[in-house]
Amino acid sequence: MTPSSFKDPPPSNPQPWLHALVRRCRALWPLKLVGNTVATAGFFPLYFWIMKNAGQPWTLPLTAFDRLIAFWPALLPVYLSLWLYIALPVFLAKDRRELWSFALGCAFMTGIALAVFWFVPTAIPNFSIDTSPGTSLHLLKTVDAAGNAFPSLHVSFSVFASVVLARQLREVAAPAWARALNIAWAVAIVYSTTAVRQHVLVDVLGGLALGIGFGLASRPRKAAVAAAAVQARPA
Repeated sequence: MTPSSFKDPPPSNPQPWLHALVRRCRALWPLKLVGNTVATAGFFPLYFWIMKNAGQPWTLPLTAFDRLIAFWPALLPVYLSLWLYIALPVFLAKDRRELWSFALGCAFMTGIALAVFWFVPTAIPNFSIDTSPGTSLHLLKTVDAAGNAFPSLHVSFSVFASVVLARQLREVAAPAWARALNIAWAVAIVYSTTAVRQHVLVDVLGGLALGIGFGLASRPRKAAVAAAAVQARPA
């Protein structure tokens, strides 16, 4: 017998958290794919219809914080990455309960924000930035005008998704770097909303309140958590 034969065999599953995430993605994937596509496609027509047909918007005030944030058009890809980021909790939902919990949270947040957009229309100030054809922000500013500002749904969605993703990563025992990446992505999206001059501090704070509130409300009940722990306990 050689000394090497006494060494422990290499683990057959060195990264179980990745395998757990793959299993979550496979669960209900046709429903997730169709539901996420339909929800995203259905959101924009209503959002832009309200922006076009709501009353005269009230221009939100600039704060000292807004004046400190440098205009950074290079963060446009980060701003747009929300639509990828918000799909992650959908595809990582382990069952129908978790999937519907996230979907309903997004739906209620959207309903609240759209009601505010309609009854209390707001807009961001007219920033002196270059949005002429050929610039990176031309298409964004042409399609998504200054209205529908408060509360920022961009911020609400990213914060809510971050809270749910943090829970999902914790459940599969993901490493610290993966959990930190989740938070960093959400923070970057929130920051980008002001850096590309789509929002100001007032509507960012409104979006934060909405996202955190629904994130806390979506926590599973203690009884359900205890029952899941009992089922997972080996016999």
